Amino acid sequence: MSFREIVEAEMVTAAKKQDKVRLSTMRMVKSALHNREIDLKRELNDTEVLQLLSSMVKQRKDSIEQFGRGGREDLVEKEEQELQIIQSFMPQQLTEEALDAEIEKAIQEAKASSVKDMGKVMKVLMPRVTGKADGKAVNERLKMKLSRP
Repeated sequence: MSFREIVEAEMVTAAKKQDKVRLSTMRMVKSALHNREIDLKRELNDTEVLQLLSSMVKQRKDSIEQFGRGGREDLVEKEEQELQIIQSFMPQQLTEEALDAEIEKAIQEAKASSVKDMGKVMKVLMPRVTGKADGKAVNERLKMKLSRP
């Protein structure tokens, strides 16, 4: 079952249950998938779907922060609901220990010894952790590990 079919099935379920937030979120995800496929002129593979979902999660988190600063609690709540729905389609996030283990493996595979080798390590590491860990967090942890003597 493709991700598109899963989204459409979720839309039908949400419509039957009259869950307006879930239905609108699923429509938003479907629209984002469709637009990305039009841009690429082909169907998205699993990695690209995860990247798209990750960017949607990041957008929701940024919106929550902005609305929180603006005192718009109604919009914060709506964005949080959308965030939870989108995250339900993503793989389980890596724990800090698991992320550290992946980083160590990637450092050894890339034979990295300093921060200068960060690009090599990221090239090895990111395909493994895409959708399972925030890229910014991965970057920070990797930089910390490589800067230690």
